[in-house]
Amino acid sequence: MNSFFLLFIGVPALEVFLMIKIGGKIGALNTVLLIFLTAMIGLYFAKLEGIKTMRSGVMNLYQNKIPIYEMVSGASIALAALFLIIPGFFTDTIGFLLLIPFSRKILINFFIKKKTNQKKQEDVNVLDGEIIEDKNKRDEL
Repeated sequence: MNSFFLLFIGVPALEVFLMIKIGGKIGALNTVLLIFLTAMIGLYFAKLEGIKTMRSGVMNLYQNKIPIYEMVSGASIALAALFLIIPGFFTDTIGFLLLIPFSRKILINFFIKKKTNQKKQEDVNVLDGEIIEDKNKRDEL
């Protein structure tokens, strides 16, 4: 089965399931208020983390360093804000995990290591070579 199709159907189904379960425990109105509250708090913290990441990136640029971590971190903060806007508890949990610098760094390092391992496997079939000129042929030209 296509993984995109599974995400497209699975995540909303999980969100509805969690809303029904939590709504049964705390009530429908409290569930709706909790969803709005997590969205507002999450977006506020996404803004703060985004500003912090921008400052860190600018400092790296002033030091003539490439702000690679800050770019990836900024993208993950934008993704976290998107997850926090989507109503639901599962996406809010993922969004808050992406906002926390410690867990964000773990997730970024995990995906970077995964990508570098794939590149190492692709580079197995590469042959390195060296071109050596023949001095006699060069003198003839």
